[in-house]
Amino acid sequence: MASYGSKKLYWHSTYGLIEVNERLFRQGSCLQRPFSASAGVRCRGVSAPLQRVVTDFGADHPFRQVSEKLQEHYGITLPPETIRQTTERHGRLMLEDTVLETTRPERTGKACVLVEMDGGMVPIVTSDPQTADRRKSKTLNWQELKLCIARELGSTRRFYGGTFSGGTEQAGQHLHHCACLAGFGRATDIHGVGDGAVWIADQIEHCFGSQGAYLVDFYHLSEYLAEAAPSCSPDTDAWLDQRQEELKANRSTKVLEALLPHLEAPATPDAQAPVRKAYRYLSNRRDQVDYAGAIRLGRPIGSGEIESAHRFVVQARLKKPGAWWAAENVDPMLALRVTRLNGGWNDYWKNFAACHVA
Repeated sequence: MASYGSKKLYWHSTYGLIEVNERLFRQGSCLQRPFSASAGVRCRGVSAPLQRVVTDFGADHPFRQVSEKLQEHYGITLPPETIRQTTERHGRLMLEDTVLETTRPERTGKACVLVEMDGGMVPIVTSDPQTADRRKSKTLNWQELKLCIARELGSTRRFYGGTFSGGTEQAGQHLHHCACLAGFGRATDIHGVGDGAVWIADQIEHCFGSQGAYLVDFYHLSEYLAEAAPSCSPDTDAWLDQRQEELKANRSTKVLEALLPHLEAPATPDAQAPVRKAYRYLSNRRDQVDYAGAIRLGRPIGSGEIESAHRFVVQARLKKPGAWWAAENVDPMLALRVTRLNGGWNDYWKNFAACHVA
């Protein structure tokens, strides 16, 4: 048996790894690792506790930064590729473990559950499989990820869900599941707010039926009116304030009447016709602007919660500067962050430690 040099093996007293220099031997075509065999450890293995640390860091930080943090805080050296594989693996497992509640619970439920849903763009990288060097054929495009939240009215406890690859129907299933976590039952009023996208209203109706009510985000509608204001009045601020007061009093007819005399000519392109766009937007959503009713019941008229959620759930990890994602890795990374926010993180790792060997 010939000596073949040395190899670093990592084994920590707490996390299953410490760094040693292992002597390697070659016997014929086989590489022998005497230390690994006698100690019962696997070279390049990552113990379950270390996988948790790696995944926790990887869910928040670029993989190269995680490698630096491991070295700084634990004195452990792991390459970014190992960190990436470990993090994405647990994201996939969490995604697979997610069982969505698709039927209405028979419990009475909370009096009112607020739900919001919205789409946001994430950077996706693709490459030509026919090109020898795929790095030279990489292209970046932006694709939509659908995120949703739900909470009981009066509570600050929010539940999150979402999908990248599942489409609008699966996004609706996630919304329904979040509502169930927040207390949805047979006597619950569902109050939904969104930016006016047709698919959001459709999914709220599909998931909650007569128990659901949908409101167009007041501030999104106000943006349309703000763009139309300069064409309608020299005092744009006063004109907009009056239209907003009319909306809050459920006098949308008055708003349409104020827009009507200033509609652009039919031949004018939409990009140059802000009054026509505002008129059309409101006309198509007359049954989704019951702001007076929402205000009377103490329910929100804006969808700021889902917009904030996009920033700290999605953008904080998936839209970091220079970050490009393979499409198949977006849902696993989202699952990591949602599982932690929804309180399932500790349970996942307890089950993993009980059922898996590092």
